[in-house]
Amino acid sequence: MTTAPLDATEGAPASDLSDRLSRGATQLGLALDGTAQERLLHLIALLARWNRAYNLTAVRDPLEMVSRHLLDSLAVAPFLFGASVLDLGTGAGLPGLPLAIVEPQRRFWLLDSNQKKLRFVRQAVLELRLDNVETVHARMETYRPGRNFSTIASRAVAAADLLGAAHRDLLARPGRLLLMKGRDLDDVARMQDLSHGSVHVHPLRIPFLDVERHLIELRSD
Repeated sequence: MTTAPLDATEGAPASDLSDRLSRGATQLGLALDGTAQERLLHLIALLARWNRAYNLTAVRDPLEMVSRHLLDSLAVAPFLFGASVLDLGTGAGLPGLPLAIVEPQRRFWLLDSNQKKLRFVRQAVLELRLDNVETVHARMETYRPGRNFSTIASRAVAAADLLGAAHRDLLARPGRLLLMKGRDLDDVARMQDLSHGSVHVHPLRIPFLDVERHLIELRSD
């Protein structure tokens, strides 16, 4: 697979993107093989290209995309549990696509109600040859797949919506709910009040990103 090159108008030489990704992955404790590195860079190239027409993300600089989208998503990899992962409100495929690239042994379902963004996700799955990813066009509150998932993760939804998925038996037992947040941790109290599992808060250090990030983890054991 050949990585799609970024042209000069997109603001960052491919070598700079590759260097930031490899250095960031090392800081996260992730060992990327050549295929994963290529696919992640290809994903950034696709996102930058589609973003000009579809406004998938407010981040325009591909170098910043590596930090804010790839490395931010990959920081969750050590917390994944089990063989099946549901990404609720995936948007432009985050965190699901980067995680599926570095975790090929797991299967991922990427759900969103925005058809425009899912068109991008489907194209990325096709071009990146990710046979461990399925896309789902549905509203999360009405999603009834007839199965459950070992991990349910999201960067975009509120705690109540994520807990709603668990209450609809989408979360396996044992299983993990993973909610990515910034500095606002009000959802921790909500999750503790509304759930019967144990809630843990993990500070996340995202390479090249000087903002507070946390992962709220609910364990249903």
